[in-house]
Amino acid sequence: MRAMQVTAYDAPLSLKDLEMPVPGPGEVLVKIDTCGMNFGDTLMIKGTYQEKPPLPFTIGMELAGRVVGLGDGVSSLAKDQRIAAYTGFGGLSEYAVIPAEICVPIPDEMNAVDAAAFLIAYGTSHVALDYKAGLKPGERLLVLGASGGVGLTAVELGKLMGAEVIACARGKAKLEICRKLGADHLIDSETDDIRAAVKSLGGADVVYDPIGGDQFKAAMRACNPEARLLPLGFASGDVPQIPANILLVKNLTVLGFYWGGYARIKPSVLTDSFRTLIDWYVAGKVKPHVSNVLPLEQANEALDLLRTRKATGKVVVQVSEPE
Repeated sequence: MRAMQVTAYDAPLSLKDLEMPVPGPGEVLVKIDTCGMNFGDTLMIKGTYQEKPPLPFTIGMELAGRVVGLGDGVSSLAKDQRIAAYTGFGGLSEYAVIPAEICVPIPDEMNAVDAAAFLIAYGTSHVALDYKAGLKPGERLLVLGASGGVGLTAVELGKLMGAEVIACARGKAKLEICRKLGADHLIDSETDDIRAAVKSLGGADVVYDPIGGDQFKAAMRACNPEARLLPLGFASGDVPQIPANILLVKNLTVLGFYWGGYARIKPSVLTDSFRTLIDWYVAGKVKPHVSNVLPLEQANEALDLLRTRKATGKVVVQVSEPE
């Protein structure tokens, strides 16, 4: 089987021929159709992600495919069943062995591209806004990096949950996509004063931040009393230092959030969220925005779209040709 592997840190992926894996007890063999790319993949290639597999390894945190083999003791899945899974790595490969317990059956209504673009982006935003921040109808939600893979889902879900949504992104074209997905107010991070713009709208009750750096600092100073801030990534490359005096004076709450960590510490948070999100998808309430679909051989180009922030929404790699 073919796989795009990291053979050295901070270097392009290499297309390799590997032995077909064999599922063990509690595992399934999956023929991978599609793999959703994430900013975390670019960090994993550099060796700076919070999880660091030994070299060489295959990146790709989320995937969709079909079960083609069952290990001993697997009764929850069947051969030819379509699934999606958050695996952390391994998605840029034609086949993978995956624990059956982390596989999410996907409905017939969901195509393979949407399935690969769904779990992390929607799961991150739903758990962040619902489980962590307790976003309430009528609250004002500020989404930084609003045109990115997770940012767009935060705009979409925030609106679905009844919030007044402020989308902050770079450039009119990206902001127009945010508007189409439900944003009530638009802020151009290249030209606008984020703090002043948010305060003029009445301040933020919840801040969703995958960017960090100066944008986090501006957002924090535009928060209303008792606002909740969700730092969930640092795409700017700058991890902000949070002044405790501002938290104290405004009674602010900063909620550290790593979506993938719940797979280990409290899996029910993810599985409960998935059930809600898939129901919303089938009902037509949510639809992944995928800006680019590239073949396996062009996985390096797919990653460049994330690094350079040229993508809006998700980038998906078509690992195997659709049957």
